[in-house]
Amino acid sequence: MNAEDKNNASEDDLENHSGPSALSSPEEKIKLLEEKLAEAEAQILYVKAEGENIRKRSIDDIDKARKFALERFSGELLSVKDSLDAALAVENANLESYKNGVELTQKQLINVFEKFGINEINALGEKFDPNQHQAISMVESEEEPNKILTVLQKGYLLNERVIRPALVTVSKTKNT
Repeated sequence: MNAEDKNNASEDDLENHSGPSALSSPEEKIKLLEEKLAEAEAQILYVKAEGENIRKRSIDDIDKARKFALERFSGELLSVKDSLDAALAVENANLESYKNGVELTQKQLINVFEKFGINEINALGEKFDPNQHQAISMVESEEEPNKILTVLQKGYLLNERVIRPALVTVSKTKNT
């Protein structure tokens, strides 16, 4: 289709959209085109405003998610704190009752960790992995080199991502 055919097609479209009476003058055609242009501009402004509203709502949702992301986790930790507070409030406790209370509180904390995908890094006896372990020292040993001999501080993963590496002592070959 060449340019002249397109112009004729546009004029035919105008005549077809104008209803049963054909447009008689160029002024009427211009008026109709101006009306259609005004409608298109209004639609563009509406779509633009709607897009801006969606963007603002998304920003608000992201801010709220960031602000309250820890709400469930915090709520679960409150029960652990309550247990610790209750243990400290006991006046006539002995060493055994404190030990039992601490063990129960530890179990509560482990359950919270499991709910939220926090897992211990089991490093003892494993091969040293710099992505999960932080070597504090190397000790001569009969063990194979780079084997973890002691764990000074446990490491933790959050959904398979290291949030704290395990602090470890690693074996090295004996000097002969």
